[in-house]
Amino acid sequence: MTEINRVITEIEKAVSGKHDVIEKVLMAMLAGGHVLLEDVPGVGKTTMALAFSRAMGLRFRRIQFTPDVVPSDVTGYVMFDRERNKFVYRPGAAVCNLLLADEINRTSSKTQSALLEVMQEGKITVDGVVRPVPAPFTVIATQNPIGTAGTQKLPEAQLDRFMVRLSMGYPDRDAEIEMMKSREGRDPLADVQTVLNGEELLALRKKTDAVYTDDKIYEYIADLTKATRDSGLFRLGLSPRASLALARMARSHAFVRGRDYVLPEDVREVFADVSAHRVVISSKAQLDGKTAADILPEILKNVPEPRVSGVGE
Repeated sequence: MTEINRVITEIEKAVSGKHDVIEKVLMAMLAGGHVLLEDVPGVGKTTMALAFSRAMGLRFRRIQFTPDVVPSDVTGYVMFDRERNKFVYRPGAAVCNLLLADEINRTSSKTQSALLEVMQEGKITVDGVVRPVPAPFTVIATQNPIGTAGTQKLPEAQLDRFMVRLSMGYPDRDAEIEMMKSREGRDPLADVQTVLNGEELLALRKKTDAVYTDDKIYEYIADLTKATRDSGLFRLGLSPRASLALARMARSHAFVRGRDYVLPEDVREVFADVSAHRVVISSKAQLDGKTAADILPEILKNVPEPRVSGVGE
């Protein structure tokens, strides 16, 4: 677990007072998933993505989504090279290890969908040719929930590709003071040291996948997802892909906590982050002023937890 602690320590040099969010982004990366950061501007979303790329030695690309960004900006394109007398592939922004898709809801649905294949399959198709992106590959996408002018809401099919949706929120008073002091005359990102590389991250993913998950945990996850589908407060409950994501995030949570087995608390701690962006609340719930954040804790409360103590028990 030394590698995990070192990565978190380096990122906290640039991002103050957000230990929980940093941990959960790292958990999603260890689980092989993608992250949607939904928050107001100026709370450090881009800084955190850059800090992750530096601490992990990952090739970083950023694409600022606007209405004029086209799918080929994401996937790349093929053009004729006169000097070489042949068609040559020019890589797009997605050919990297860590892609920051900034304000993903400010581009067209066609461009948004260009990310679907690469997020799900780790490859892109241009002119009928399939090309893998470098491994590891993670998308950290951001969107502003307040400013809606000129935005395109992400379709449910694409939201389902994000393993978690997180919000950084404003820093507390002490963290904000520390942030202002740390930026006097210098860039705190310059202090972030590389303590991991892509191959080591892939090795940590294999260890995360190997975390033991008792059958009772799988049953617990299935009961939770079924409860969202049966609830009259949701028009759309959790998909089977959500069940897979919940199991993977629970393993990752256990791994970061230093355990080689999953407990119900691991599922409980990541349930809302994995679920809130995947469910669609019913008209009745909307009229009652309820949100997914209100309903999901009730689901957790009503579904009995299994008794699981450790490996094989």
